[in-house]
Amino acid sequence: MTGRQRILKIVYPLWIVFTKLLGKNTQVLTNTRNVRPIQSIYDLSVPLNNGNVLQLNTYKGKKLLLVNTASNCGYTNQYDDLQKLYQQFDDQLEIIAFPANDFKEQEKGSDSDIAQFCKINFGVTFPLAKKSVVVKSAGQNNIFGWLTSKSKNGWNEKAPSWNFSKYLIDEQGSLTHYFDPSVSPLSDELVKAVKK
Repeated sequence: MTGRQRILKIVYPLWIVFTKLLGKNTQVLTNTRNVRPIQSIYDLSVPLNNGNVLQLNTYKGKKLLLVNTASNCGYTNQYDDLQKLYQQFDDQLEIIAFPANDFKEQEKGSDSDIAQFCKINFGVTFPLAKKSVVVKSAGQNNIFGWLTSKSKNGWNEKAPSWNFSKYLIDEQGSLTHYFDPSVSPLSDELVKAVKK
C-alpha cells in the first residue's frame, strides 16, 4: 500500500460523513415499477483480470452487485465493506468489481497489480474484471453498457458518478437499484435491498 493509499484508508470514514453532509455522491435510484430488462444480462460475459471469462448466466437465481472500482480513491476502503457484504450473503449474493481508470486516473495499475493490491490489503475473494472503461463512451465495458442503457436494462440511464458506484441485479436478472459511491456497501439501504 502506498503512502497515499494509507492516508485514504484512514480518512475514509470522515470522507463518507463529509460527502453525506454535502449531499454529494449519495443518490439512490430504484426500479420502483419493476421494469424487466429488454436484453438479458445473462447473455453477457465478463473478461476477468486473470484471463478467464465469466458467463453471467452462472449467476441466475442469485443477486449480483456490480461495482466500478479504483485503488487510489477516497472510496477505496469500500473494498473491505464489499468483502464483508460478500461473506455475509455468500449464498445469496455475488459481487464483481470492475477496475477502471475513468475518474482522475485513480487506477493506473495493471490487472495483476490490482489483484495483488485487493488481496493483500482487503482480502478480496470476489471476482475482479479486467480493467476497462465504465463511463459512457465508444469503448465502454459491455456490462456497463447494459447497466447504463434504458434500451437494454429497461429503465436506467445513470452512469457511474465516480468510483464505487454500485448496481444491484435481482435473482431474475433485473436491475433493481443504483447506489452512488457515498452509499456504503454495508449501509442499511443497500443491505435491505440485498435481503429483499
